[in-house]
Order: sequence, then structure tokens, then C-alpha cells
Amino acid sequence: MSEKLKVAIIGSTGYGGIELIRLLASHPLVEITSVISSSSAGMPIAEWFPHLTDIQTALLDDVDPQAIKAKADLVFTATPAGVAAKLAPQLLDAGLKVIDLSGDYRLQDTALYEKWYKKTPADEHYLKQALYALPEINGDKAQGASFISNPGCFVTSALLGLVPAVKAGWIDPASIIIDAKSGVSGAGRGASLGTHYSELNENFKAYKVNQHQHVPEIEMVLSEAAGHEVVTTFTPHLVPMTRGIMSTMYGAVKGEHTTADFIELYKQFYEGRQFVRVRKEGVMPMTKEVWGSNYCDLGFNLDARTGRITIVSVIDNLVKGASGQAIQNLNLMMGWDEGLGLQFVPVYP
Repeated sequence: MSEKLKVAIIGSTGYGGIELIRLLASHPLVEITSVISSSSAGMPIAEWFPHLTDIQTALLDDVDPQAIKAKADLVFTATPAGVAAKLAPQLLDAGLKVIDLSGDYRLQDTALYEKWYKKTPADEHYLKQALYALPEINGDKAQGASFISNPGCFVTSALLGLVPAVKAGWIDPASIIIDAKSGVSGAGRGASLGTHYSELNENFKAYKVNQHQHVPEIEMVLSEAAGHEVVTTFTPHLVPMTRGIMSTMYGAVKGEHTTADFIELYKQFYEGRQFVRVRKEGVMPMTKEVWGSNYCDLGFNLDARTGRITIVSVIDNLVKGASGQAIQNLNLMMGWDEGLGLQFVPVYP
């Protein structure tokens, strides 16, 4: 490739946007040509994030699709729910490729989106153009796409841990329970009572019980894997750490299988996929072991007494759960090696 791909980032002052800047700085085939924030246009981004001093020196641009097109070939939209629904059509009509990190184009059913997100859904014409891409599950469809919808953070952790067993028919989908814990960065940079230090420190709480917007997305993909409609119980929790998601999942086992069988099934399913790592028997993954990286680590234990499998999945919510996966999708979209710009060793301890 003689020239680097020029990309713009909308939502550059949020955690997803700033993580895109960090990761893309190491991408050999990409150049960031515009960092964009509707609320802070004209300011140096280092005023928001001093750790970018002398690294990203550009002034923040305003949101103007034609001006973005003059600078970039592709746009990442790292925006709150409801923003990309209105913005992505303008970007696509301007001739830009788009990778959307929000939930606005994940659900093809507009009524379902309105019910769970409590926002006006995107235009169906553009919804049909969006490819929902979880790289290890359906990433083979991403090459040549012009509009990709990036999966949610909880969704990524849960589905990478469940899809192989559901597809193989080894667990009863109706029995699945997903118990997930997330670090506070998943709530974004905006201050709120729920993320206030004195409210969160030394605390541990469930939230949006049976109401989280990732429920229909999880069920959409599990239904496709199972070949019939699947409903599941998903409970998210907030824990006093900055990064990381741990999803602990339970399901009734169908047939005669062992822990070793599950480990082998998953190793075969993810063979050649460099960002899913399957732990050996007796070893469960920890969030610290994927911190700052694009890895998803999986552990398994089958309880012969109850006939249930316990699957533990850990990711960094800002990397594999958001910006890293968006770059992985970019690589697949462009026909590049999916690991380009993402070969980070997890930060430990």
C-alpha cells in the first residue's frame, strides 16, 4: 500500500475516541487526519487529555461531513447512542466509509431498538447497509464493506464465550444465565452519581437488571447460532476498577461432555483467530491478564454434579469491547491482517 488510509474520529474526547487515538498511533497503514468533537471544536485535544502532548497536536474539528470527506476516507463514530443514527447517513452520503461504535445500527428491528434504547431508531435504508461484525463470529463478511456496526462490550465478552457451544448444540440455550461485571470506564467520561468515587469505591452493584440495552443484541446473535429464537438472563454489575469485563456464564449441558471436551471445541472453533485465548483445564482468566489489549481469554469448568458448564470470559472493555475491535473490523474491511496495529502485550500488573 503506497499511501496510508486517512481516518477521522468523531467523539475524540470520549474514552472510546481517545482509545482509538492510542491504538491507531501504532497502526502501520493508517493515518489519523482529523479528530472531531462537536462540543470542543478549535481546542487542542491535549487540553482535554494532556497525555497526548506532542503525540496528537491537531486542533479538534467540528462535525461537518463534507469537511471530513476532504480530509479522510473513513470515519469512526465513537458517539453516545442516538447520535450516529442521524450522523452516519450524512457521512455515508458524503462518500465516507463508517465504523460505528454505538448501538444505533446493531439491531435491524427498529421497534426493538426503540424499546431498549429509548431513542428514535436510524432510518431503515441505512440500517440495511450496516454490517454487524463480531470478527471471530462473522468477520469473513467484513471485507469490502463500507459501513460496519461494532458490537457492544458486554455482548463481545458474552458471545465469544457462548457461541461455539450454542452452535455445536452442547448447551441448552434456554438455560443460559450471563453474570457480567464491568469497570467504570464503560459508563463513559461524563460524571454521574453512580460513578462518583465515594459511591463506587468499596462498592459493588447490579444495574439495569433485565433492562440493559445489550440484551436484544446478545439474543439476536445467540438465536442465529442456535437456529431458533433464544431468550436469556443477563445481569450487569459495576465494580470499582477502571477497565475490564468479566462475564461468568452458566448453561445446562446437552450430551456427554467433559471440561476437556469444551476446551478442545473452543480451540478448534477459534483456530487461527489471534485474539481469543483458551485457558487450559483448571485455569480461569482474570481481567488483569487482558488489560490494555485486544484479547478475549476464556476458561471452562463442567460440574458433573449439576450438569452445568461454567464459562468465564474476560476482555478489556475499551479495547476488545470497543476501539480495538473497531480497528480489527477496519483491518478485515480493508483485507488486511486482522492484527495490524493491535499487537499489544497486556499491561501487567
